[in-house]
Amino acid sequence: MTAVQTHSADVLVIGWGLAGLVAASEAASAGRTVVIVDQEPRTNLGGQAFWSFGGLFFIDSPEQRRMGIRDSFDLARQDWFDTAGFDRDEDLWPRRWAEAYLNFAHGEKRAWLREKGVGFFPVVGWAERGGYTATGPGNSVPRFHITWGTGPGLVAPFQAAVEEAERDGRVRVLSRHKVTALTVVDGTVTGARGDVLAPSGAARGRASSREVVGAFEITASATVVASGGIGGNHDLVRAQWPARLGTPPAQLVTGVPAYVDGSMQPVSAAAGARLINGDRMWHYVEGIQNWDPIWPGHGIRILPGPSSVWLDATGARLPVPLFPGFDTLGTLAHLRAGGHDHSWFVLSQRIVEKEFTLSGSEQNPDLTGRDVRLMLKTRLGKGAAGPVQAFLDHGADFVVRPSLDELIAGMRALPGGDALDPDRVRTEIEARDREIDNEFTKDAQIALLRSARAYRGDRLVRTAAPHRILDEANGPLIAVKLHVLTRKSLGGIETDLSARALGHDGQPVPGLYAAGEASGFGGGGVHGYRALEGTFVGGCLFSGRTAGRAAAAAV
Repeated sequence: MTAVQTHSADVLVIGWGLAGLVAASEAASAGRTVVIVDQEPRTNLGGQAFWSFGGLFFIDSPEQRRMGIRDSFDLARQDWFDTAGFDRDEDLWPRRWAEAYLNFAHGEKRAWLREKGVGFFPVVGWAERGGYTATGPGNSVPRFHITWGTGPGLVAPFQAAVEEAERDGRVRVLSRHKVTALTVVDGTVTGARGDVLAPSGAARGRASSREVVGAFEITASATVVASGGIGGNHDLVRAQWPARLGTPPAQLVTGVPAYVDGSMQPVSAAAGARLINGDRMWHYVEGIQNWDPIWPGHGIRILPGPSSVWLDATGARLPVPLFPGFDTLGTLAHLRAGGHDHSWFVLSQRIVEKEFTLSGSEQNPDLTGRDVRLMLKTRLGKGAAGPVQAFLDHGADFVVRPSLDELIAGMRALPGGDALDPDRVRTEIEARDREIDNEFTKDAQIALLRSARAYRGDRLVRTAAPHRILDEANGPLIAVKLHVLTRKSLGGIETDLSARALGHDGQPVPGLYAAGEASGFGGGGVHGYRALEGTFVGGCLFSGRTAGRAAAAAV
């Protein structure tokens, strides 16, 4: 029988995603010894954040001010709390984390990242626009700051800090170590034990084997759970799916690698941690099947500008204000009520060239590679961006045709397309186009398009000039079949403002901390029911920093 591997450190960090790397680097910089474990091969260092667009939420930033955006702490707080909709007893700590995060985003967050060499794209994006009243959900102003270098650029300084500490002997990184239990002695978490998995040469993001070849035990004075969410585990997503979002889809595409499996949830609960708000989750409705997949069921999210006409599976246009980019979960709930797993964008070539961006570091080589020449060509030149054109050429969900009749026939030929009513589609598109012909309109989407172009960031890179979709000069016509794309858990391990995991009695579980998505990005649900975008990787940064510092101070 293979001997059990044993290790010890001041701080154990479970999970090497962004929150884990930040926690480990903070603990190491405080002079503590750290062991990091993860079930994947080392090619996956950086976790899910590596694949992200790197969007960050700042309040009244220099980038905003240069773009003429007037933001304030009070306005951002209004938007956050109206979007979150906190209404449970369990929201005590999430509310406190929200206040703390807002102060971080308004205060030292940007300077802290700049000191680490992180830069930002100068044009601020306007995501989750809301479209309701001032006290409804959504961002009142653009706040979506794209990291120069996207997800890899955000991961890089923390990975570098961990690797430097590793060379100095203060950090040990153990890949292919899957935690199956936290060790508890007299009510205190003293480390973890689990399985050593067979070595794997799987590339980043690729599924790896779960063959067990050994066992391990790690002793630590403080343990930080930073193991991510559940988006790669469709069974768990469906089990926790809330009734308020309708029935869970029979078919989902996956926006995260398979290792985002939620396996540390029951392990943490068994050690005494309280899991809250598991029914709060964030899934996108603009998912498309990746024509060149990396992980199983790999889906990509379209980051749409506001011009595409959004139809449900039958061809009915979505109601106000469920336009592209306005209300993610409101749109999801509306579409699930219809009983179909898909919906449609209908647009012109002119719209796809100006407005379609794909989420993910690998889908944005200009920003990820920090290539200014390619960025100018991609964002300001003619034609669709290279990654978008690849989907137009190869994507299973894309239909490109010269006429509306041919487009509808192509839509109906795709799986589930028989639900589409051709007459309804024609009526919706033709009626919308009639509204374009003069400066007056009762079509709220067209009015909002014109309003969006008053912001020069939208006019420059994100919003096409309003035009008739059926005008041949703007063609060809394009339809995109959209799927529900799994992404984020908004609930998790309840924590106090020191990132200490709390038990069912509301008291800290000695020795146990949590950060990142595993903690609902702080407190067990800092976003409440809905998020403002640009707040996920930022939540990993803030909660990881808090957990690393608190764990180091407690040792």
